[in-house]
Amino acid sequence: MRLSRILKSCKEFFYRKDGASGIEYAIVAAMVAVALTAFITPISTNVSGVMTKVENALKATPAPSGGTGTN
Repeated sequence: MRLSRILKSCKEFFYRKDGASGIEYAIVAAMVAVALTAFITPISTNVSGVMTKVENALKATPAPSGGTGTN
């Protein structure tokens, strides 16, 4: 009696479909995380390069002279 109850519970567990959507969402989230991880380093490198160029351009630009400041 007990073994048949265990087998019945196992069968019901494997045939249930209500938890499938949660698993599907978890798989999609994992795939998005892998894609972000794969692309984050090249994007970070490119953004860092652009920011360095902007910084160097701002350093090279001379400050305006003249004007009528009220110090």
